[in-house]
Amino acid sequence: VKEAGRDFTYFIVVLVGIGVTGGLFYVIFKELFSSSSPSKIYGDALEKCRSHPEIIGVFGEPIKGYGEATRRGRRQLVSHIEYVKDGLKHMRLKFYIEGSEPGKRGTVHVEVKENPESGRFEVRYIFVDVDTYPRRTVVIEDNR
Repeated sequence: VKEAGRDFTYFIVVLVGIGVTGGLFYVIFKELFSSSSPSKIYGDALEKCRSHPEIIGVFGEPIKGYGEATRRGRRQLVSHIEYVKDGLKHMRLKFYIEGSEPGKRGTVHVEVKENPESGRFEVRYIFVDVDTYPRRTVVIEDNR
């Protein structure tokens, strides 16, 4: 009886471990590969910026994107905010780009909205504010 109780305890510990591991894999997969994750939306928006002829003309190639800088000099992931409007999820992102042109930097603004039929996020707008002289705004996509 004593050994059966110990075996049952080990079985429960193993089950809890498997459950925790499965939960971690689910969270990591959802964050990295889901179409609604900020990192996926950032990657798609950055690719649209990299392929836009006007952005290439202003910044040069290659174009790299990055998030907010911290005091330690590390570049964090893009800043984003999620909110619900009219019963649909929305997300806004802001990140920065620079290219091979010296001193040229830009701020990219992205907003996506949930499609009620598919549940996937669709781009409302992507535009780039050129932060250096001459200041201007380049519209990549506008579906408002």
